[in-house]
Order: sequence, then structure tokens, then C-alpha cells
Amino acid sequence: MSAALPVLDRLDRVKLVHGPTPLEALPRLSDRLGGPRIYVKRDDCTGFAAGGNKGRKLEYLMGAALKAGADTVITVGAVQTNHGRQTAAAAAKLGLRCVLVLTDSVPGRSAAYHASGNFLLDRLTGAECRVVPAEVNGEEEMERIADELRRAGRVVYVIPGGGSSPIGALGYAVAGEEIAAQTKAAGIRPSAVVHATGSNGTQVGLLLGLAASGIPVTGVTVRRTKADQEARVKALLERTVTELQLDPKLKDCVVEADDRFVGPGYGQPSPGMVEAVRLAAECEGLFLDPVYTGKGFAGLIQRIREGRYRKDDSVVFVHTGGLPGLFVYDEAFA
Repeated sequence: MSAALPVLDRLDRVKLVHGPTPLEALPRLSDRLGGPRIYVKRDDCTGFAAGGNKGRKLEYLMGAALKAGADTVITVGAVQTNHGRQTAAAAAKLGLRCVLVLTDSVPGRSAAYHASGNFLLDRLTGAECRVVPAEVNGEEEMERIADELRRAGRVVYVIPGGGSSPIGALGYAVAGEEIAAQTKAAGIRPSAVVHATGSNGTQVGLLLGLAASGIPVTGVTVRRTKADQEARVKALLERTVTELQLDPKLKDCVVEADDRFVGPGYGQPSPGMVEAVRLAAECEGLFLDPVYTGKGFAGLIQRIREGRYRKDDSVVFVHTGGLPGLFVYDEAFA
């Protein structure tokens, strides 16, 4: 166990996800790309609310909400937010009211984008969905609505976008610990763990969970520049270590982000994403999503083609879920 995880035993937790999730080899895809040996951490198989990485964070975030006596949770994301879908489902399971502030921030999307996929699942849970224009600051709108609800007598627990608070980030360290244990048991020493990085919490969690093993983590950005993303990850890492009183040495974890695969913008299809989604499906029957894992895997493919890993190396890709979003991007694969 890493120096980070004993703290989790002192945090309130609501059991949501199925774990540990599998670590699977992708031999046909590895052969197609000429090496290295590629493995996938199947956090799309966490089970709860169609799976995905956010369930791990929400186990502790919802635990904190219940401890605070909340009757309402509120969070923010894009219209097709995976985090919003799982937050809404967790609230439904626990009998809490859920308000989702959804920014319509991806231009040029179809009618299906605004009616189906994650947005449909949000509404099925009974969540209150407040869609706001792209120019509205979602975090500020969330805080405004939270104050409005408090004045109306509600006890509100605010969950940042992506569940990326110190509690949420530390919750995802469990996934890093699982990867370290699974690769060790299989006799694998990964050259890297690669994943899509957006709201920072997943990358911070992986850094904390893998720190004791020394396995490096590379985040492929889906929104921001390398410098901006690395600065945000470092800030959340330092905040998590400080607020949860972890080993101060964990602040020195090496943060790496690769910003070459964002494409036209957040949520916007790119040729690399389309190729990555197709290759994973054709070679392994593995379905990625267009917003996160598709671009993250595009990053891994390109890094392999650039020779960053030897043929006999092993690399782990973290599949963070997001399948419902694939169905509202059908035109990208026409």
C-alpha cells in the first residue's frame, strides 16, 4: 500500500463500484502497432451507472456529502458529462436531490447530443438538469445555484467538475494501487501508465496510487495546453497532499501531460480519435469514447509510433469509461 492510501480508511465511503477492475492484455492491437505489449485497466467496468472512473471518486465524495448531512448534491460539466451521469445515479441511489449544471460548450453538435447519451441517463435518474450557454462560467453558476438552494432551506454539498477535489482525487488512488498490484502479480513492469486527463483528479489519483511503485504516469490532455494542464495537476496534487496530511514527498511526483491530441477542441472529433476508436474496436472489441479515452488512446498510439517504448516494453492504458457518449457522435464514424 502506498503512503497515500491509509488516509482512505479514515474517510467516509459509500460502496458503489465493482473492484478491483480487470487488467487485460491487448495482444492483437500490440501486434498491429508492432509493440510494445499493451494492457488496459478496465475502469469502464466499475459497474455502477454504466461504469467509468468517476464512481471511485464518488464513493468518497458522496460519503462526505452524507457526513455533512446534505440532502442535495450539485456538480457541473458539459452536456455529455460522464461525471454528471454517475453523480446523478449515486444521488438517486442514496435518496438525495441532484442538480447538474451543464454547459453547452461543444459547438456544432447534433440533436442527439442534446437529447441522448449521458443526458438521457441524467434525466432518467430524476436529476434536475440546468443547461447554460457556453459563455457562462459553469463553476460560478453552480455556486450561485447552490446559494439559491441554501436560501431555500436545502443542505447542499458541492462537487467540483469531474469530482476533482482532494477527496475525489485520493479516491482514485485506489485505481493506481490496483494497477501496481496487478502488474506485479503478472510479472509486468510497465514503462508507463497512460490515460486521458481533463479535470485533473484522475491524474492526481494515479500519481498518488502509483508513487510507491515508481511507475510513471502520462496524461493525454483533452482540453488544455501541456503547461496549463501540468500546472493544474500539480496544484491539485499539492492541495490534496496538504489538506489530507499525506507524506509531503508526494508533492514531488513527476507530472507529465501531452497536449497534441486535443484536436479542434474539447469534445470535438479529431482524425486521431477516430482512428483510435476504430482500431480498439476492430482489433480487440474494445469500445472507447470520443471525448476522453479515444483521444487518450490516440496519444498512446502516436507515442508508440514515435518509438517512445521498446517492442518488449509494457504499457498500461487506463480506460475511464464514457460509452454512452459514443452514441451521440455517430456522424464522426460515418
